[in-house]
Amino acid sequence: MGRRDYEALVIGGGIVGCSVALYLKRHMDKVLILEGEASIIQRASFVNQARVHNGYHYPKSLLTALRSRVNLPRFVSEYPDCIDQSFEKYYAIASHFSDVNVKQFMAFCQRIEAPLEPAPAAIRNLFRSELVEGVFRVQEYAFDAARLREGLLARLRDGGVELRTNCQVTKVLSSASQELEVHYESKGEQNSVVAEYVFNCTYSQLNQILIKSGLPIIPLKQEFAEVALVEVPVTLRHIGVTVMCGPFFSTMPFPARGLHTLSHVRYTPHHSWQDITEHDCRDAAEHLKNAPRRSNYPHMVMDAQRYLPSLRDSRYVDSLWEIKTVLPKSEVDDSRPILFGRDHGLKNFTCILGGKIDNIYDILDELETWRQEGGLGQ
Repeated sequence: MGRRDYEALVIGGGIVGCSVALYLKRHMDKVLILEGEASIIQRASFVNQARVHNGYHYPKSLLTALRSRVNLPRFVSEYPDCIDQSFEKYYAIASHFSDVNVKQFMAFCQRIEAPLEPAPAAIRNLFRSELVEGVFRVQEYAFDAARLREGLLARLRDGGVELRTNCQVTKVLSSASQELEVHYESKGEQNSVVAEYVFNCTYSQLNQILIKSGLPIIPLKQEFAEVALVEVPVTLRHIGVTVMCGPFFSTMPFPARGLHTLSHVRYTPHHSWQDITEHDCRDAAEHLKNAPRRSNYPHMVMDAQRYLPSLRDSRYVDSLWEIKTVLPKSEVDDSRPILFGRDHGLKNFTCILGGKIDNIYDILDELETWRQEGGLGQ
């Protein structure tokens, strides 16, 4: 009959990998996560703006906006202990170079039924009126990635999902029994496990696993990105701001560090490359480790304070660095669709990519559809 160690194996312990594993464990007996870091939620699930989107960010992609509107209440309901609602969130529309004007933004929010109201005068006065056309109070939250990690570790333990950390997956092959054999390195030793289903949820490392396995790569754009962590002045301490839509910026609470993030569309990406052919692909983990890290914070704050002058009194504390991965088509309309590639070069080998934390629900919906079609634990 051949060897089968697990019914399903998930590569990657970010929010996507953990959510996939927990879903699978409800329908299968033995599920394993292999994570390359020392714990879960260490990489892209931690290093981001910590924003729980509610659609406002995507006036050029109605579908992404609508999915955010559906998914935000699900995420808030499922992870209430991780949600920071202690601040007010404002969106400001720039007078020049913005891809939307105030009238268009208001019509867009009405269309997706996103709560929107004019900001009070005290908030409007924080902005330079000659550069900002309008300011609106919205309903958007932040999440605490450290608490999210603790909660997911407890769920994995209580749910019976096995987790192995510090495991670097080297390749995925078809086994002699026509199942999937996953090879990995841990503590200098080579190991392998066999599973019926394997899910590649490694975000920026998706193509590295495919290359090592001799499988077709997925066209992706990879960015070496910086999110600055700052202490904002007291006037901004309990608010989050996004100036949009185009080459602008956001500053939001980052609960896991008790600071604010500052990110800028022009300066957060330091450089990028396209995974088009195997020759173009770089090892994202190695690149993250070795790339020079000279902060773009001075450029970020210099531009941002033109719109929000009090930002000049911010104090730079640190930077978070990560490889940001997006589907090339997202460059056109800022959309954040999921990638859900079933049978990618091998039967029952699935590659998954989500660009926002609430994408987990779109992914879980895909898994449920698959199960109802007669697969996944039937």
